[in-house]
Amino acid sequence: MTAHPAWTPASRPGIVPLHPFGFGTILGRSFTALRHNPRVLLGFALVVQTVAYLVISVAIAGVALASFSRLDTLRSGSDDFDAVMAGSVALTAVVALVLGVAAGGLSVLVQGVVVGEVAHAVVAEKPTLRAVWRRVRPVFWRLIGYAALTFAAAAVVFAVLGGIVVVVSLAVLPLGILLGVLLALGCIPLYLWLATKLYLVPSVIILEGVGVRRGIARSWRLTRGRFWSTLGVLVIISAGFSVIAQIISFPLGILSGGLSTIVAPTDASAPNAWVAFIVVQLLGQVAILLVQSIALVVQSTSAVLVYVDARMRTEGLDHDLASYVEARDAGGDDLPDPYRAGVGRTIAPVPSWGGPPVAGVAASWGPLPPSGAPASAGPPAAPPYTGTAPPAAPGAPMPGAMSAPPYAAAAPVADVTGDGATTPAEETGAADAARPPAPPTTTWAAPGARTDDA
Repeated sequence: MTAHPAWTPASRPGIVPLHPFGFGTILGRSFTALRHNPRVLLGFALVVQTVAYLVISVAIAGVALASFSRLDTLRSGSDDFDAVMAGSVALTAVVALVLGVAAGGLSVLVQGVVVGEVAHAVVAEKPTLRAVWRRVRPVFWRLIGYAALTFAAAAVVFAVLGGIVVVVSLAVLPLGILLGVLLALGCIPLYLWLATKLYLVPSVIILEGVGVRRGIARSWRLTRGRFWSTLGVLVIISAGFSVIAQIISFPLGILSGGLSTIVAPTDASAPNAWVAFIVVQLLGQVAILLVQSIALVVQSTSAVLVYVDARMRTEGLDHDLASYVEARDAGGDDLPDPYRAGVGRTIAPVPSWGGPPVAGVAASWGPLPPSGAPASAGPPAAPPYTGTAPPAAPGAPMPGAMSAPPYAAAAPVADVTGDGATTPAEETGAADAARPPAPPTTTWAAPGARTDDA
């Protein structure tokens, strides 16, 4: 008896199909990830963003209150008053800048967690926050270093361009203003180009465990040939959420002013007016924080999906992910990380007959050797087509002609009269015996009909 293998259920589908996907899939599934594991994605991002906002607001308010309160003891317009005013403004600005950079580090933390979770969601896994953090923790400081590097580079560029504009403005003010406008417009395509080419750096650092320098090089290489689609994803998501934030903040600003007028129509400084203003502003900030958290999650998710799609197309990552899913569903334990299985691998191009590319095999066949050169390893080359068929051998059938059934020679003749005359064998009984019997004839009749034999 043959033992049949045990039935196993089909593998669970992830948030994306395990084959290269297109622009619409990346946009649509970037929002699907929120429903896949909202506690880790949206919940963690919202908590981190809220804590960062509260800490920054309280710290800046405390520093501003402590520094500007000294102005009450000085006479307005004096030299000491102007010095304290300038120092208070500078101190508050420095504190706001430092805390803003720290908040950017927290955003990097959220982005790292999103990348780790979406990598599991692609293979239909729903990990806990602790499991995701185990993947992000070894490379977290590399993410911080990359964020600091991009911030420092942007600061240097703006400082240099701003210095040039200031120097030119001191000499010729209209020319300086024109130069500033032109430089600002020129920085827009430069920013979009760099942001697109570096869009995959956090995903590369987390999923491949490489450093900042190699992460930049890998992102630059993976976005080659997919620049416009990646730029489209980046621009659509960023512009969409910016519009949503403006839609939320603009009506709330109008509502706060109108509500204050309704609550205290005669005295805008009344306590009721201040309470109404604070309540409306808090509601607006909560809504804006929610939109910012969703935007951060969706944009980070889209970066992971662009990374996965790029590696599927160039390195055959879809085969590694499918093999991992099959082995996991079959009960395998301690499986290797599929995202690190074929890093940097190339796949063979699609053959001319339309077959699928072979994962893990580089295209090593070069051009055919010249005439007279020794043949190299590889498939034999077909003879060139000249338009005429080679001459056929005498008696050979024409190429492509239908072959007739084998011809049977005539049977020998027999002398049946005794006078030397011959009669063909088919006229004798022997020929009749040799002939196969004819198939019986059948006739069809409808049920109940009369026949001749009846």
